[in-house]
Amino acid sequence: ARRCSASERKKTRNRMASSSSAPDASHSTPGTFSPLQDATTAPDAAASSPPDAASSTPVASSSLPVACIVIGMAGSGKTTLVQRMASNLASKASPTYILNLDPAVVTLPYAPNIDIRDSLPYKNVMATYNLGPNGAILTALNLFATRFDQVLDIVEKRESEINHLVIDTPGQIEAFTWSASGEIICDAVASKYPAVVLYVIDTPMCMKPMTFVSNMLYACSVLYKTRLPMVVVFNKSDVVSDEEPRKWMTGDCKELDRLLKEQTTFAGTLAQSMVTALEEFYKELDVVGMSAATGEGTDGLFDAIASAAKKYETEYKVEKDRIRQEVEAAEKERVEVDLSKLKLDASDEPGGPSRAKETRSSASAGSSSGARKPKERRQVVLDDSLVDPGE
Repeated sequence: ARRCSASERKKTRNRMASSSSAPDASHSTPGTFSPLQDATTAPDAAASSPPDAASSTPVASSSLPVACIVIGMAGSGKTTLVQRMASNLASKASPTYILNLDPAVVTLPYAPNIDIRDSLPYKNVMATYNLGPNGAILTALNLFATRFDQVLDIVEKRESEINHLVIDTPGQIEAFTWSASGEIICDAVASKYPAVVLYVIDTPMCMKPMTFVSNMLYACSVLYKTRLPMVVVFNKSDVVSDEEPRKWMTGDCKELDRLLKEQTTFAGTLAQSMVTALEEFYKELDVVGMSAATGEGTDGLFDAIASAAKKYETEYKVEKDRIRQEVEAAEKERVEVDLSKLKLDASDEPGGPSRAKETRSSASAGSSSGARKPKERRQVVLDDSLVDPGE
């Protein structure tokens, strides 16, 4: 081995430093996949390269995307409706973003951007926690809700490029609407984007008066549970026309009353009494009839969504802001009261600051006086006689 001069060694070090500062593109470190990752932004060599000037850029929306939370009974056609919405928006070149929150679904007719099944496999949840089907769905939703802030962070990166955020919920409606996870997800979405609830109804089933009233009662409970504008979607209108149920909602209740009077049971009597109470509820709803299978009435659905989004901005958002301000003011007042109590307790307790100061001053005074003087006996006058307190 030959010996290098000082200048050669210096040149060699410079070459090594320059080569180490410029990493080789062919040996890039692979990215770490997060369980909550956007399916449209998976690490790819093309994604890491700079965009070509001739490449097409996504159409950006001028405002925040409208969040559509699809809720309905099992078998009402929620997933088919989401697929129809996605295909209709794609045909109009309107960017959309889809979230699937059903962990138990086997196949989907659309490609979701974020899928709960990627983070929480349904069968793994059943085996890990020793749960049944419904318990596994509820547990998966609860676990997913604890990380929903990450979902919103992912959506926020794309919010300038999309016009609609569509959320597909589980088939078991009670697992979402009456659980803490459903409330957390709805509140989180509504606090960031204009949110609308699409309540999907199976029209052939609603031809029975009792089923119709039951569906309306459930829709009423969902409305007051979520506190969001609602669009009632009578699906499967290609099988049975939704004309009759819509008549029952627009004030023509005579025929409905006649049909309910034929029910002589307690449930029939209860349904008759609820019909009148639901009339005020119908006034706040946007009603649409469509077929998710054929696409008939899809344009009317998006018109109703736009109308409900305006209601959110003018009515629901104002009310939510007022409630949030009241909660924040009450919390601030509670903290101030607790702090004042803490300061008062600290000043009144025997070992408090004032007592400690007095103790230190008395101790210093005693040490400066030198020898300790004997305590003088005091006498108290009681009934014109002298009484020694020591006795």
